[in-house]
Amino acid sequence: MTLLQTIIISIVEGLTEFLPVSSTGHMIITQNLLGVPQGDEFVHAFTFIIQFGAILSVVCLYWKRFFHIDHTPVPADEKSTFKRIIHPVRFYWLLFAGVLPAVVIGLAAKKSGLLDWLLDSVWVVAIMLVVGGVFMLFCDKIFNKGKEENLVTEKRAFSIGLFQCLSVIPGTSRSMATIVGGMANGLTRRRAAEFSFFLAVPTMAGATLLDLLDLLKADGSWASAHNLTMLAVGCVVSFIVALLAMKWFVNFLAKYGFKWFGWYRIIIGIIIIMMLFFDVPLNMVD
Repeated sequence: MTLLQTIIISIVEGLTEFLPVSSTGHMIITQNLLGVPQGDEFVHAFTFIIQFGAILSVVCLYWKRFFHIDHTPVPADEKSTFKRIIHPVRFYWLLFAGVLPAVVIGLAAKKSGLLDWLLDSVWVVAIMLVVGGVFMLFCDKIFNKGKEENLVTEKRAFSIGLFQCLSVIPGTSRSMATIVGGMANGLTRRRAAEFSFFLAVPTMAGATLLDLLDLLKADGSWASAHNLTMLAVGCVVSFIVALLAMKWFVNFLAKYGFKWFGWYRIIIGIIIIMMLFFDVPLNMVD
């Protein structure tokens, strides 16, 4: 991968990690458009590792919550996912309950080879973009019954974690699955989005660690100075872009809902499907 390819892919990751449009799916499409060879061990790992840069933006933006610096009681009228949760152990326990289903399903998909196969399929990405987009046109009316008094509990966190397992399929969107999961459990769109951000940290940190371990077990040919530099650049770029995109997304989602993201997914998915069906090369560069 060249430096330009790395920067472009990382920008796409940062922009889409927390949007309900599938960051993995967009990276796979972008890699194909830029002529990045698919099936390569380093490319697979790169796709997940730079996501860690994006999720660090969550820790940066919500650092008081993660490190519990502020020990003062939270005002009752504050619109926070955890406004009645003061002890940090409780916060981490809810994240554990939410990430547990993804650990089981994700490990099974990775060990079976299913995950790598899915990551190489642009067809899967394109179809899931359209399917998810159609669903998003109606999900606001179906699930928009959240109440401000509803907070994240162990049961809700685990249920949202089950929804997150759908994101094993590229093109589904981890963000969409978890936000819809939160709304289906009685959370408001804003609160569901906030918990989705928090849940991304242990989920993607675990995925990054697994990919790093797999790379370390390999023959080591991937660990060139160039590849290591590309990983570092990718993490930094995705971190900066995601930090800028995240706050905008919460306000947009709370105001407008999923409809516009749904139409975007449908249009992009149909374009990719038509290109694949008529054997139009996805590569924009040789």
